[in-house]
Amino acid sequence: MENINRKPTKRISLGKVEIGDNAPVSIQSMLSLPTAHVTACIKQLHELEAAGCEIVRMSVTDLKDAKALAILKRETKMPIVADIHFDYKLALAALEHGVDGLRLNPGNIGSREGVEQVVKASLERQIPIRIGVNSGSLPADLLSQYGLSPQSMVEAALRHVRILEELHFDQIKISVKASQLPLMVESYRLLSSLTDYPLHLGITESGSMLRGTIKSSIALGTLLQEGIGDTIRVSLTAPPLEEVNVAKEILKSLSLRKGLNIISCPTCGRTRINLMELVEKVETALAPYEDIPLTVAVMGCAVNGPGEAREADFGIAGGDGEGLVFARGEIIKKVPESQLVEELLAMIIAEVER
Repeated sequence: MENINRKPTKRISLGKVEIGDNAPVSIQSMLSLPTAHVTACIKQLHELEAAGCEIVRMSVTDLKDAKALAILKRETKMPIVADIHFDYKLALAALEHGVDGLRLNPGNIGSREGVEQVVKASLERQIPIRIGVNSGSLPADLLSQYGLSPQSMVEAALRHVRILEELHFDQIKISVKASQLPLMVESYRLLSSLTDYPLHLGITESGSMLRGTIKSSIALGTLLQEGIGDTIRVSLTAPPLEEVNVAKEILKSLSLRKGLNIISCPTCGRTRINLMELVEKVETALAPYEDIPLTVAVMGCAVNGPGEAREADFGIAGGDGEGLVFARGEIIKKVPESQLVEELLAMIIAEVER
């Protein structure tokens, strides 16, 4: 059960996905391909959607990218966010071709007149705008006044917010991303204390699969546990599919999302089976049941079997050429090692179909 007291925020809608005001924390990713490469983008879109991604962002660097959005919209149920920098005309083109959201900073997309055109078109279509501030591109005057700090990060974001508010636009979400974990966490804490707009959490330039996962898990987990954050993206130097997988595990670990929870013990001298290979086989076999709220244990020996994994719904524990199959702390049977995954899967299927 969820036991986190989430901060109340204003609710906005990206397509059919609700963000803020205690709506479920949504998972985002971004295509790693040029948006105009439609065929390859469609393949990646389908992979992300099947994996549980709920919002997808795409770079719009020219009019070819903007026009491709109309085709890609027909290929997915996920709302599409156009990532725009420097040219307000690209934002207008993205809106014309059916985008569900914009990520831009009104202070750097052109003249005041251009900003007003984008806001007017967004209002007409009820399209939200994300203000996205990154630590590597802060205004010089704020860096001079505050240095690289939560104060400069948050003030940079609120400057852009004030521009939109002056134009009577409030369909806003905000991010203040940094690659340095302490700066990112403190910036979001400060921002959360000063605004009720929904917040998009993320560590920017977090690094490789291993390093980025560790940084993102610590930072996002810390803030979400404090009730801060309405939608998340785990940014990794890895395929977007991995971003979604990591995000899902973060949310499940915090009980902010229900789903399959696979636990396994570390190896030790008592282990007489290839536990790492066994875990991989279980994860592969249970992939179709990712959204089923069950805890499954894969243990290396009888010592760490039904006892330590008593809270698991189902589990297996390896032995020497054989292993135990158990359910909710009770041993069901002993089977040859080669049949462990098959027996586990059979129990889970019976439970799901009951």
